[in-house]
Amino acid sequence: MPIFSYRATTFDGAIIDGVIEASDEKSAIERLKNSGVILLKITTQGEEIKKRFTLRSSSEDLLTFTTELSTLLVAGLPLDTSLNILSGISEGGQMRDIIKSILKSIREGSSFSDALQRHPRIFPRLYVNMIRAGEAGGVLNVVLEKLSEFLETTKEIKEHVFSSMIYPVILFITGGISIIILLTFMVPKFTSIFAELGSSMPLATRLLLGFSNALGAYWWLFLLSMIAGWSIFRNYIKSDKGRYNWDSFKLRMMGDVIRKLETARFCRTLGTLLRSGVPMLQALNNAKDVINNLVIASAIDSLSKGVKEGKGITILLSEANVFPPLAVSMVKVGEETGQLEDMLIKVAITYEKSLKVALRRFLSILEPAMILIMGLIIGFIVLSMLMAIFSISELPF
Repeated sequence: MPIFSYRATTFDGAIIDGVIEASDEKSAIERLKNSGVILLKITTQGEEIKKRFTLRSSSEDLLTFTTELSTLLVAGLPLDTSLNILSGISEGGQMRDIIKSILKSIREGSSFSDALQRHPRIFPRLYVNMIRAGEAGGVLNVVLEKLSEFLETTKEIKEHVFSSMIYPVILFITGGISIIILLTFMVPKFTSIFAELGSSMPLATRLLLGFSNALGAYWWLFLLSMIAGWSIFRNYIKSDKGRYNWDSFKLRMMGDVIRKLETARFCRTLGTLLRSGVPMLQALNNAKDVINNLVIASAIDSLSKGVKEGKGITILLSEANVFPPLAVSMVKVGEETGQLEDMLIKVAITYEKSLKVALRRFLSILEPAMILIMGLIIGFIVLSMLMAIFSISELPF
């Protein structure tokens, strides 16, 4: 039977680290719960070793903090006791210091949301507002559960997008390196051979040799030009106009993927906020902030104003004309039946699944296109060299 490593705490705040043998993870969790401890984390021993050699990000620390705090509060422990326990078991040094700072602020009389607000790099505005709503309604443990689900889903989407883009990136890098090697090392070796041909060389070969020689002699200029170009591009897209134009270009290139991603992100955020008791206007402003594409964000910028005027959210989403018609129709059903929060979550789930299909479809076009482009460039290099070699046999001796 597999062996699981676990970390748990007693109701007195004592931390317990150990291992347990069980047929599966569910059985191990049940046995630990029945033993009278509060389970914080459980993994197989192989996963535990793997995590030690994995770099942690702030988003992972936030997810771990939220999940563990939710578990402790649901078990009935007070907030300060729970935070004190988490400050002792946090694996990240930065997160440990932040938890201690939050605990200190609470003991000095601050609310939990105000203490979180002092660390905006770790706790985004959306997170703080949901915690504030949970405090006001006395359902902090419920809100933390919703936040944990929200962060877990967001993490899965990011990981799926990242893993899907690994192969195209590797293909682009290896293809680029192959072309550079051909131009800087292989082609120059033929320069002396083709020198006697002079102007009788094919035009394609002369162009190739000229570019290869320029690249070898002025590689530093090419490198500086690339760095300068990248720097100018980065500064341009940091401006409002530049980012809007860049987002507009991305929307034209991969509109189906981006629309489904932003629809899922917006609907899940808005639904989670409304379920947690956040007022509609505040929820809309926070949900708009999670949209990365500036074109879509600008299109729904008038939602808050429309809600203030008494318009329904379905009408406003339809007027914005940036979300898929199916999503708007589902939201309309939820609004008419008084189940807007649940329907928004269903829309998010639907488009999260649809996003994976759209991403696969986009990559199924992108990957062959990249292979074709790389193949045409390398083919041009090889063909140019062969044309010059064939022309040698035509020289009079």
